Amino acid sequence: MSDFSTIEEIIQDAREGKMYILVDSEDRENEGDIIIPASLCQPEHINFMATHGRGLICLSISESRASELKLPLMNPDNWKKKTTAFTVSIESCKNITTGISAFDRAETVRAAINPDFKPGDIISPGHIFPLIAWDGGVLTRAGHTEAAVDISRLAGLNDSAVICEIMNDDGTMARVPDLIPYAKKHSLKIGTIQDLIAYRIKNDILIKKIPEKNHQIKNIYSDAFELNIFENTIDGLHHATLHIGDLENQSTVLTRVHPVQGFDDIIMNYNNPKTKDLHASIDKIKSHGSGIVVLINNPILGDLGQLSQDEKVKYYGLGAQILKNFSITNISVLSNSFSNELDLSIYGLNVSKVEKLS
Repeated sequence: MSDFSTIEEIIQDAREGKMYILVDSEDRENEGDIIIPASLCQPEHINFMATHGRGLICLSISESRASELKLPLMNPDNWKKKTTAFTVSIESCKNITTGISAFDRAETVRAAINPDFKPGDIISPGHIFPLIAWDGGVLTRAGHTEAAVDISRLAGLNDSAVICEIMNDDGTMARVPDLIPYAKKHSLKIGTIQDLIAYRIKNDILIKKIPEKNHQIKNIYSDAFELNIFENTIDGLHHATLHIGDLENQSTVLTRVHPVQGFDDIIMNYNNPKTKDLHASIDKIKSHGSGIVVLINNPILGDLGQLSQDEKVKYYGLGAQILKNFSITNISVLSNSFSNELDLSIYGLNVSKVEKLS
């Protein structure tokens, strides 16, 4: 039995007003936060976080709510760099005393997420530290701030959450080997942000096809291939497919998912091995008579081996969503570097074979 719960189980606990733990990936902080939906946060939850979490107790809120409350960022550069977006600390103007007690902090949380409360109902500084979650959640930024807001939204609750980092007794940050026994001791479910990313990619509709009449993009690769353009509804980036043949009636479809290499792809710079693989894939699919190339347009992509695990989950998932538009479920991957470290079955895809290009 896994030490980690499924995202469905985490969502259910959130819906029932239970605290849970989310862990980020090893190539980020690899730390865990205690989280509770803000709309269900009670003084006892604040007290637990202060006593057993020991980290800073923060309130994750949406961009729109931060704007409604006119909360300025502590450091505007953090927003540009996609680091933790702290606003000024806050306090409720009503129903509190010193502001630091568990009751007072829970009251401030209630005030901050109440749509009837306006900027004048909140003062600064205070004892609650708001964090602004990026629109698009973990598909935009794979942090605890966004993950907590995503879980609350998926649970059908106000898109906000109270979060607190977990520290060990000696003051060091708790990592996964510490968090698993911690979760068992306190009867808390523990999940991963990576699983949440995969869950959202599987269940959210992130890709929409752009009708040919609405774009002026031309196919520069081969007239034998049909070109389709897709838009990512989260970030607005456009992606493309080149396909040939009747894909729906193929038991296994030759498939290349390619991170666009920009100018190198256009001029066919074979000094770039990825560009060379792209054109080898096009030639192989053309000879076979059917298959598809998915061109992923993302400024951060290049060598998949250099991507974080979270980015790989998003990259493969994006390609999987595009393939779903063609009713493709079984693929034969054209690649010299494909890794089986990610289970594509979570996206409804079965990799029947990996074919080398050279």
